[in-house]
Order: sequence, then structure tokens, then C-alpha cells
Amino acid sequence: MDIDYTPGELEFREQVRDFLSSHLPHDIASKVRLGKHLSKADHQRWQRILAAQGWYAANWPVEYGGTGWSVVQRHIFDEACAAAGAPRLIAFGVNMVAPVIIKFGTPAQKAYYLPRILDGQDWWCQGYSEPGAGSDLASLKTRAVREGDHYVVNGQKTWTTLGQHADMIFCLVRTDPEAQAQRGISFLLIDMNTPGITVRPIITLEGEHEVNEVFFDDVRVPLANLVGQENQGWTCAKYLLTHERTGQAGIGGSKAALAHLKQVAASERRGGRALLDDPLFRAQIAELEMQLMAIEMSTLRILATAQDGGVPGAESSILKIKGSEIRQAISHLLRKALGVHALPFVDAELELDEVIEPRHTGYSAAPASQYFNLRKLSIYGGSNEIQKNIISKMILAL
Repeated sequence: MDIDYTPGELEFREQVRDFLSSHLPHDIASKVRLGKHLSKADHQRWQRILAAQGWYAANWPVEYGGTGWSVVQRHIFDEACAAAGAPRLIAFGVNMVAPVIIKFGTPAQKAYYLPRILDGQDWWCQGYSEPGAGSDLASLKTRAVREGDHYVVNGQKTWTTLGQHADMIFCLVRTDPEAQAQRGISFLLIDMNTPGITVRPIITLEGEHEVNEVFFDDVRVPLANLVGQENQGWTCAKYLLTHERTGQAGIGGSKAALAHLKQVAASERRGGRALLDDPLFRAQIAELEMQLMAIEMSTLRILATAQDGGVPGAESSILKIKGSEIRQAISHLLRKALGVHALPFVDAELELDEVIEPRHTGYSAAPASQYFNLRKLSIYGGSNEIQKNIISKMILAL
């Protein structure tokens, strides 16, 4: 593939940059750059702006409200958004369950759910991991039993990101307990307001309420909410996970983080000189930048192969591994560059926007908190160790 942008792609990049300059709310971009918490209302406001422009569902087919962009255009858009300080889209609805509904859903499911995802009526979360069934997802035990025209669901999901905000959850449930591990699993769409659902917060290491436990006690779900065939939900799960793992390469976010790291290293001084002038530290940055360039090319190549309606294969596991490792390495170097300034502070005790931001434009208010939060990148979506097993079985064994 040609690694240079065409004149049309360069024109598209300028169009995206102009749009972001005029439409991205300053207060939201400031929160992103400072590493501050984004509320549900912040995310929804940005979603509405993108939807009004017709740019929210970038990877959907045009007939369902997608943009019709090429993989290169989607890459340009993601990179420009990250550079401008736009929030990452909450992927569970638009980039995870929606492709599954488009691929496997009934006409009625497509007609009902896709417009509600586009206009923001439904906030989705993911019900995959369970206590004892995280990376080994096929061992899940949440049970769904048919009773008349409903499934009755009992069990527990965990690490449910932003489940406290969700209107809907897509779940993997076991509908045939006698079947082999990957068989007997079904893919259900469940209204979070259904009686019998309890959401309990999990406070993470950096003190944020980002993830939750979700309990199902005799939750009645209409049979019409089954996506695909009963006991064939693993097919839906694999389709979703390959898309998720490809997206976890996080090229745009890593580029923005690397640019920030360079800025900090250029202004931080060690022994009378800029940290960026230290040969060892500069070499570490250069190594990360080369890895990032390589994973960017691999991402574009893999997505281009799958752009005609296919799905990325086991190669998406490579992107997930390297993308998460690069992002974590950037945060590690940033923490080293900032030294004592990386320590977490209490917002109530310091006027952070005034004290910190003038020193490093885009400086995160709590780099240590971000460092801790990014440790999860190599775990969720299937741990990197599991991804290596997938690569060995599906690619190296060929």
C-alpha cells in the first residue's frame, strides 16, 4: 500500500481539522488534555455534534447511517480527533454492538436499535467478563433459560465499564450448559432497567468509578432480543472482539501522547539541560516512535484487507498487543520525565488549571492516575498473554 496520503486524503484531513477547530467544545477538549473526568453529558454532547455532521458512525455501512469513509479516512479522522483533544468515542454502542447487529441481527433489531445508537437514546455497556471468566471467556456461567417467550437470566458480570450510565447491555449467556465451552453460548440484548438487575461500583486503583459488577436475578429478556442463533453466540463474540482488538491499537491517542511527552521532555531540565537532550532518554522516545510508525502501517494494512465487509483476523491480536504496550510505555516515560510533578494531587487543594497547565500545555492534572489506569490496556479485550496464544495457534501454526 502507498504510505503517502493522496491529494484527496490531504484535503479530507484539512476538512476534519477545520471541523474540529470550529465544533469541538473548548471545555471538553480542555478536560481531555488535562486528564480530567468526562461526564456522561460531556460524551453525549460530543456524540450529538458528530451525529449532526453525519460523522458519528464512521465504520457503519452508508445505508445504516455510516460515512462511507475508507479505512485511511477513518484513520485520518481518529488521528485528528486525538490531536485536537476530542474524547474517544464510547465504543460499546457505535463500534461494538452495532456491527454485530448489522452483521447478525434481524431486520427488526436493525430498524429499532441502530437509530437509537445514532441519536444517543441508548447508552450501551458490555456484559462479557465474569468472576472466573475473563480472558478465559468461554468458561462463563451466566445462565439463560427459556420460559415461554422470554429468557430468564441469572448470573454476574464484572469489570463492566461505565455500566452505571448504561440503558442497555449486550451479554454473552450460557443457553446450553451441556455443550462444549464455546458452544451453548448466546448473545442477548438486555434493557438495564429490567427488574432483577443490580449494578455495584468497583473503585479502581486511581480512585475512579469506571467499572462495575452487574448482577442478574431472574431477569426476563424477550426472545426477540437474541442476536443470531441460539447457542451460536460465540460467533458474534469473536466478530466483536476482533473489531475491539483492532481499535485498541489506539494509534491516534498514542501519537497525541507521544507529542505531549516530547513537549514535556523539551521543557523539563536535568543537570542544566533539557531532558530531551539526554541521549538515553531521546533514544527511548525514538524507539517508541519507530514502533508506533510500524504499528500504524500494520493497522492500515490489516483494515484495508478487511474493508470490503470482512472482519480482521487473528492479526488484530498483534495490533492489540503492540498498541497497548506502546501506550503504556509512553505513559511510563512521561511519568519519568515529570518526576515529582507526576504525583497525584487533590483538586480541592490546588487550582490545577492555573498552577500546572501554563507550565506544560496539555499537562495532565494527574499523570500518576493515568499511568495506573493505562495498566488495564494489556488486560481488557483479552489479555496480551491470551493474544499471544491466539497468534501462535492461528498464525504461527499455519
